Amino acid sequence: MIKLTMLSSAEKVKGQGVASAYRELVNLLEERYTNEIDMQINSFRKSDITHYHTVDFRFFLSAFFKKKRGVRVGYVHFLPETMEGSLKLPWIARVIFYKYLIGFYKKMDEIVVVNPSFIPKLTAYNIPEERIHYIPNFVSKKSFFPISKAEKESVREKYGIPVDKFTVIGIGQVQHRKGVLDFVEVAKQLPDIQFVWAGGFSFGKITSGYEELKKIYDNPPANVKFIGIVDRSEMNACINMADIFFMPSYNELFPMAILEAMSSDVPILLRNLDLYEEILDGYYVKKADNQGFIQAIQRLKTDETYYEEMLQAAKKGAAYYSEDRLAEIWYAFYQGLLTKER
Repeated sequence: MIKLTMLSSAEKVKGQGVASAYRELVNLLEERYTNEIDMQINSFRKSDITHYHTVDFRFFLSAFFKKKRGVRVGYVHFLPETMEGSLKLPWIARVIFYKYLIGFYKKMDEIVVVNPSFIPKLTAYNIPEERIHYIPNFVSKKSFFPISKAEKESVREKYGIPVDKFTVIGIGQVQHRKGVLDFVEVAKQLPDIQFVWAGGFSFGKITSGYEELKKIYDNPPANVKFIGIVDRSEMNACINMADIFFMPSYNELFPMAILEAMSSDVPILLRNLDLYEEILDGYYVKKADNQGFIQAIQRLKTDETYYEEMLQAAKKGAAYYSEDRLAEIWYAFYQGLLTKER
């Protein structure tokens, strides 16, 4: 039996995709591999493998005790360059934190990335490519699934959304990097469509663009509703009340919200970022700017055949990133670590 320890503080801050990815993996291992894996959370016991999900300083210190930690696995959800536009930090704090972040990753024996585009970026920091492994995020169908029309109407009533209005949902922290300003601008051009944003200021006033975004958050256009940070247990219902999922992010990793929407049978509209090409191509509608987003939303609303086509594309994406496939990948990865020569 593999003695596996998970180290994470991701769930201390609500509204983070990192926390969702962590919870999905823990639930998966608990459900499927209780006889093969002895897993403990935030314990500093002697282990075969220690999986670091967050970069807390106390976790970093623990990594120096190599014999007790076993194989040290770092889960890379972000890099210095991907954090630009998320947090507003003094330049000296940014320099120190970014240096610490890369130092943390270099301390790991093995690295897992959620997006293959991270691999060349990590090798540029002199981390050997043979130590880097790509394992994508996934979501469970037990957590995210389609609901009935009556249930959808009930959720809309709960959030004050007209039952008969075509509805677009965006999910994520309210910050510049997520394209919230573009989300609102697109909504202004489509006054007959309801726009909903689920998410808030998880990091408060140090969020990049906080003052500007807070004004819009408190006084949005008539057809835009900010519903704040939604508990993960409620997120499936929120996604299901929408007709399409729209996220105009400028910089992303591998957003859990996209997988959650696909698993809930909701068509996806995203900005055509290079990092999506390898992991999501064929599963979503891609556009370059606000005018493209407006045209795509109008077409999805009025063209039933096109809507059905993109719905089926989302379903294919959900099947590819299913827990059944990823369960085997994760177990094989952990097993392989114990047989790898070091």
